[in-house]
Amino acid sequence: MPAEMLLLLVSPLAGGLALALVGHRPRAAEVNAAFSTTTFAAAAALVTRVVADGPFDAFHRQFFVDPLNVFLVALTAFVGMTTALFSRPYMRVERQHGRVSDGGMRLYHSMYQTFTFTMLLVLTTNNLGIMWVAMEAATLTTVLLVALYRTHASLEAAWKYFILCGVGIAQALLGTILVYFASEKILGAGTGALLWTQLDSVKGRLEPGIISIAFVFLLVGYGTKVGLVPLHNWLPDAHAEGPTPVSAVLSGLLLNVALYALIRFKVITDGALDRPFASHLLIGFGLLSVAVAALFLSRQRDVKRMFAYSSIEHMGLITFAFGLGGPVASFAGLLHMTMHSLTKSAIFFAVGHATQKAGTQFMADIRGLIRLSPTVGWGLTLGTVAILGLPPFGVFASEFLILTQAIAQAPWAAPILLASLGISFAAIFGKVQPMVFGEASVARLPHRPALLPVFAHLLLVLMFGLYMPPYLAGWYRQAAALIG
Repeated sequence: MPAEMLLLLVSPLAGGLALALVGHRPRAAEVNAAFSTTTFAAAAALVTRVVADGPFDAFHRQFFVDPLNVFLVALTAFVGMTTALFSRPYMRVERQHGRVSDGGMRLYHSMYQTFTFTMLLVLTTNNLGIMWVAMEAATLTTVLLVALYRTHASLEAAWKYFILCGVGIAQALLGTILVYFASEKILGAGTGALLWTQLDSVKGRLEPGIISIAFVFLLVGYGTKVGLVPLHNWLPDAHAEGPTPVSAVLSGLLLNVALYALIRFKVITDGALDRPFASHLLIGFGLLSVAVAALFLSRQRDVKRMFAYSSIEHMGLITFAFGLGGPVASFAGLLHMTMHSLTKSAIFFAVGHATQKAGTQFMADIRGLIRLSPTVGWGLTLGTVAILGLPPFGVFASEFLILTQAIAQAPWAAPILLASLGISFAAIFGKVQPMVFGEASVARLPHRPALLPVFAHLLLVLMFGLYMPPYLAGWYRQAAALIG
């Protein structure tokens, strides 16, 4: 196995083991950030190799890297690193307020690294069975993180998350078994029948009936992890009751990785069937998610729940784009996936500091952030403006591309998208504006907030909106071509 990929997987795994022993000590947050930084360095080296040498497999073809998954590897490692940096002062305040014990800190740091490992394993494995196992492991690690505070509400949210995603991932297992059942007739029994590269090469010979049934189970299974309506009920509770860094990685990483798994199976399904069966399902579930999430946004009083519904809306928009298919829509879906991850994690960073200042997550009790902490106030304002799709931020560019493709390929869907985005804009902006510019009602934090990750993310989103370097555009085109 190449050294870059080995380091990419070993670093978070070793970090999880080490922090299980020392995660409660005062410098554990720095150790957590150091492991995450090492993981990002390995991801950057892996990207450099793929750009220079092209796709490759490793370890008896059990691992495979191409422009599609290496793009998500880099995004996952980057958001994981910045979230680890943000969590240093945030979790210190939580510990001082008595919300987390020493054992809780050890659990948080070790599970954070283990979660990163499972996400990277999902992205880099070539074996669809290992992909399923890693996704299930990600569920188990994040259940423990959501329940970190051990309150009634957090335990209820973790239990709901475990049950719903456990049932969902069981459906994904059944779908994976059906894919294996169809492929073993061509590729023979053994693990080779579960290798994505092997399946991709013979997808036109797979039994269409079996593959279509398998994709339905896979859509329900992995769609639950994506948060697609009506499989979304766990997501707002998990975001609201877990620590804010966990909300950031759930929105910025887990939803993307689950959608990546679904996209891989869509490619196989499209090749096996002579009709756009998978595309129509993705368009339908994506559009439903955008519309329903927009309607729920105006009813929210908890700021983290509100932005959780915003995540459902944007994942629906990305799913819709991949359902449309074609080079431009797939390009737009990948771009929006990147912009959403960077922007939403930045928003949760700012929200985390704001809720610590106010001692509550209810928006009615958070006022005047711009006066007592201008950087937190401006971070939340700019993040909100970016996620609402206003220019010149990159979310505007990706949403504009998706809307133009909707008008070209599915004109009936364009009014629904526009109305939903308009409702979301009014709901979110109307609730965030008094939080930032209202009469001051919050106290100062005892520690300096970690705002570098907030503005680093927003700067990248702004850069993508104003100018995209040619090599990055080429990278997105290659990844879009693999989706088809």
